[in-house]
Parts: sequence; structure tokens; C-alpha cells
Amino acid sequence: MKFENVSIASVRHFDAPHRITSAELDEQLMPTLERLDIPPGMFEAVTGITARRFWDAGVQPSEVASEAAERAIEEAGINRDRIGIVVNTSVCRDYIEPSVACLVHGNLQLGEHCVNFDVGNACLGFLNGMDIVGNLIERREIEYGIVVNGEGSRFIIETTIERMRQESCDEKMFREQFAVLTLGSGAVAMVLTHTDLAADAPRYLGGVKLAATQHNRLCTGQVDEMKTHTKKLLLAGLEVSAKAWSVGQKYLGWSSDDVDEFAMHQISKVHSAQLIETLGVDPEKCHLIFPEFGNIGPAGVPTVLSKALDAGRIQPGDKVLLGGIGSGINCTAAGILW
Repeated sequence: MKFENVSIASVRHFDAPHRITSAELDEQLMPTLERLDIPPGMFEAVTGITARRFWDAGVQPSEVASEAAERAIEEAGINRDRIGIVVNTSVCRDYIEPSVACLVHGNLQLGEHCVNFDVGNACLGFLNGMDIVGNLIERREIEYGIVVNGEGSRFIIETTIERMRQESCDEKMFREQFAVLTLGSGAVAMVLTHTDLAADAPRYLGGVKLAATQHNRLCTGQVDEMKTHTKKLLLAGLEVSAKAWSVGQKYLGWSSDDVDEFAMHQISKVHSAQLIETLGVDPEKCHLIFPEFGNIGPAGVPTVLSKALDAGRIQPGDKVLLGGIGSGINCTAAGILW
């Protein structure tokens, strides 16, 4: 999927306020760690995650997605009556129905003409949302569209820790649910528009998507529990990522050396290092946020992009690669010409 006339008017992230360290989680799990002969500090040593963020108890995805959207709309400097679609891509939800997008639409007081719906595709949802909005813009069906995401890890981490504290938690169960502790919280939003309406704005070029759904049971999640075959998921994800970037280089006309900044979905130290090596991207071109924020799901890639902008890492003319792997497995490699 390649775009000729889609630009990014703004992208803004919103961090959750409560910093929860891995050492704090160790303290809560100490009886289980001692029983299973697991040394304290093992989680941080293996994952490289020092902390993750929580929202206040009871805060809903639609609330934080709406706040991120307000910030993105303000930065874009547009009249919200011109927004033709809002797509929510959160894994987390307020309710089964209505959609989170519907709640965000109401919170933002968007017009009755503005289409709104959710898209779910694990950690790739936001990138899929960008493509949906991009297609509508390319066909000039809308002037502006906004993609939003709000993720919260408090509930699933707290319920998983409580489960792990039980005597019934054996080594197998601990290993299967270990990845839950990598999860973080965050919110992000992006406003996209037609290039004619934002001549100097970064151009979203689109990219390639590949599926490897023979691996669709390697990570399965519910509201209160997630089970992961960590090593198998990593190896399968790296394999499909290599294929996606091989196709993506031809599609975008870029090589790994051409990439000025790599905004990638981040899970852990091992995952990030091996993905960087697999794609042949210079590690210095990767803004790593997982040590302080963990894995924030589909909010991850756009949040890395937003934080890299705030850090002054991206300049006009830079080629930015967006890369993500989602449970399923699906993979995306897309480009932005800044």
C-alpha cells in the first residue's frame, strides 16, 4: 500500500503518570520467586525494563485517547469540524460496545459527518489505522482524519501478579505469563491530511504488510490474562520481519543505510536488539523507550515517533522507518519522508 498524497499534520503522545518499577513487582512476587528459586532482579536483567507506567485506577482508554487527540488537534492547528474520521486502535476497551472511537468522537465533539470505529490487530492496530485513514485521504473522501490509541496495563498486571502469588503458580505458569509484566500504559494520536493541505508536513508513504498466521496461538490475551510462548514468538516474528523489510526496501526504494530514524515496536532488550540486527539498522538510529515504558502495544510505534521528535532526533528530509510485529503474527514496514 503506497501513498502519493498523504501527510502527517501532527503526532502527540500522552504518558501515564505513575512509574512502577520492576523492583516493585519483584517485591510483590517475592514469595513465588523464592519458592521457584528465581533470583530477584531477574525480570529486569532479562528484559531490560526498569519501569512501566500506570494510569490512575479506573481511568478508561477513551479518556486518555481523547486527551492525546486534543493535543494532536491543537498541534495540527485545524478546525475539528473538518475531521472526517476517527479510528481507535486500542487493544484496551472501555466496553464491549460502544466502540472506543464512538466515545472519543463524543468527547471531542466531532461533527455528525465524522465516521468513527475501532480497528483491532494487536500491536499493529495503529499502523493499520494510518492506512485506513490514508486511503480515504488519497481518494479525497475526507480532508483530515485522526488515529487514536489508549492502552492501560494496570489491571492485567495486578491480576497476573495476584495469580502468580498463589501456591498453584508453578514454573510453567510463571513462564507463560511472564510477558504480561513487560506491558506498559500510554496514549497517542495522529492527524493525517492531504498533502495539498499541508505542503510542508511529513509525507506518509505507506509500506508493506506480511502475515504469518500459522503462528496465531503463540500469544493469546484476555482482559485479565495473557499467555505467551516467548521464544517461539520472537523467532517467528524476526523471520517475518526480515521478509517484510526485504520487500519494503524495494517498495520504498530505501536500503537500511538510507534510514535516518527507525521507530519500532518495542517489547524488551532481547527483542529490540535482535530486530535491529535482523533489519541491519544502525542502533544509533533507534530511539529506545522500553527501559522506562515497557511494551505499550499498538501505542508503541507512534509514541516512539512522537518522543523521537521531541528529542530532536528527526529533521526535515529524514527517512523514518516504522516497523512493527503484532500477535497473530502480522508485520509492517512503512515509511515517512520528513
